[in-house]
Amino acid sequence: MTTVTMNRDETAPHRDLAQFRADFPILRTRVNGQPLTYLDNAATTQKPDAVIDAEANFYRTANANVHRGVHALSQRATDAHETARHKVRSFINARADAEIIFVRGATDAINLVAQGFAEPCLTPGDEIIVSALEHHSNIVPWQMACRRSGAVLRVVPVDDSGEFDLDAYAALLNGRTRIVAVTHLSNALGTITPVRRIIDLAHARGVPVLLDGAQAISHLPVDVRALDCDFYAFSAHKLYGPTGIGVLYGKTEHLQAMTPCQGGGDMIRSVSFDATEYNELPYRLEAGTPHIAGVVGLGAALDYVSAIGIERIAAHERELLHYATQWLADIPGLRIVGTAAEKASILSFTLDGIHPHDIGTMLDDRGIAIRAGHHCAMPLMQRLGITGTARASFALYNTHDDVNRLVAAVRRVCETLGS
Repeated sequence: MTTVTMNRDETAPHRDLAQFRADFPILRTRVNGQPLTYLDNAATTQKPDAVIDAEANFYRTANANVHRGVHALSQRATDAHETARHKVRSFINARADAEIIFVRGATDAINLVAQGFAEPCLTPGDEIIVSALEHHSNIVPWQMACRRSGAVLRVVPVDDSGEFDLDAYAALLNGRTRIVAVTHLSNALGTITPVRRIIDLAHARGVPVLLDGAQAISHLPVDVRALDCDFYAFSAHKLYGPTGIGVLYGKTEHLQAMTPCQGGGDMIRSVSFDATEYNELPYRLEAGTPHIAGVVGLGAALDYVSAIGIERIAAHERELLHYATQWLADIPGLRIVGTAAEKASILSFTLDGIHPHDIGTMLDDRGIAIRAGHHCAMPLMQRLGITGTARASFALYNTHDDVNRLVAAVRRVCETLGS
């Protein structure tokens, strides 16, 4: 058996961030008798007490429907709901609270733009551009829109390292391009796409751009005005917040032009059997009773992340990714998948002759949670000539010790299952 000796001494910044581990109660869990090493943050992050308590406290002290009641609890719930909207606006530097639409998650947000913004304007032969890096949630809604309208989906290629091909993208843009929809940070490889250049090239032709920020939002500072993106979509549950709630940011003029895709509830101003007058933004795109407690939990998550500092978190994760990459790359038969020059938080790999699911299962036996498979990016896996990877993904509460356990466990997998 190979003996692994690694430096477990952490620098001051890591010790400072390590104190936040205590805020996440699930990290005290034991799995198969082992302490939990949670490295599946790209799928969902764990939740701090502040978020859990915010949701529970809402139900205990303010539970009522929003926007429709004159009684005290309804007003309290409405205040909490709209305060969270303002926190989102501030977090991503949108111009106005009305540019923040609450949805179920990033998938819901992308579908809303595809159906309510793009599809009503599409005609046969029009083109939509995505990239080979995309999650299924940023492919399938556009395929649906193309199928219904006769538009065509164009795909920006990536190279073997997972780099977005900017030259090929520029060549794809033309007079028939109606919208560009690309990821900000690849969930499968960790590639950070050159979003500012992508947006500038599209805007030079008058083409709007949607960024899928589901991965990026918890790892990179996001300023939608500095980026000048037209839409930005993200989910709370990858940002230390609740599941079932997310955000669509859109420039006011685009949101006003959108056709509501769902009807009922507070998205209306008046209704008769002859016609309906829609409400003002943001409510005209928010049909039905919202996930109020989830919105409150999202607000608490933003407070939590802001208090630590997203740039500080990003620096910690970059160092952790570098540390893990060095150690895993030293294992014979291990191939790191995704080596773009600009990447964050995600380390995908394969082992010669060993299925990713077997890697994941053996690591789980040792209390280590990773993701194994195609990561809802099957076209990308096909482009890279593989069926899937094992994926470790990092968050603010991960440490060198987590990486050390991962490396030791992967070496054990090689000794047990390797040829």
